Amino acid sequence: MSQLELLWDYQQADMAASKVENAIKRSPTRQKLVKYRDYLLEQQNVMKHIEGEVAAMADRLEALKDAVSMTDDQLRSLQNKLESDPPTDSEGLQQFLADVRRFQNNLTAYEQEIKRIRKDAGDSERLQHDVRVRAAKAKGEFDKLKVTYDEEYKKSNQELEGLRKAAEEKAQPIEPELMERYRTIKRHCVPPLAQLYGDQCGGCNMSLPSAVSRKIKAGELVECETCGRLLIVI
Repeated sequence: MSQLELLWDYQQADMAASKVENAIKRSPTRQKLVKYRDYLLEQQNVMKHIEGEVAAMADRLEALKDAVSMTDDQLRSLQNKLESDPPTDSEGLQQFLADVRRFQNNLTAYEQEIKRIRKDAGDSERLQHDVRVRAAKAKGEFDKLKVTYDEEYKKSNQELEGLRKAAEEKAQPIEPELMERYRTIKRHCVPPLAQLYGDQCGGCNMSLPSAVSRKIKAGELVECETCGRLLIVI
């Protein structure tokens, strides 16, 4: 057999193995498994986001508690000052009342924000619970499906290994340079080797010049000018 004929035989074995490999990748069970995996990863990211928000809310609550405590101290200080050194004129009294109103407004704003944060924290806690429930359910489905897929994959992989071994055996007598050329073409064109039908490439169905066809029929290594496949006459 010529090198091209040996390569043609190898390609049949190589394509048979690729067909099984692609079938494994497109397995409905595997596709469902991937969807569950992606969903679980998404829920993990959601949980991390919620946890980050909760941590930020906790920090803000601590800061607000400090602000409330400081404002309470300022109000007590004003009260003590009023008792020990009351204003002697209307201007001093107005300033005192303005300070009281400012501190009271600050306290009101702090308390409203604390109330809002506590509500948001409660909403986040409920959301965390819902996410955990959904994730736990999805994980259960994932685990059951993985058992099925593992069995399915084991059988398919055994078949694939057998086909790959057969292909490797057929590759042994082929010159390394020709195999490398085959693999290079396969990166952008599958199958890499096509039959010549009349003056047409069996891969892309484009017509070839008569001179090129004669070279192919003479056993020369020729690539299709259109698709790049190696051409052979069987």
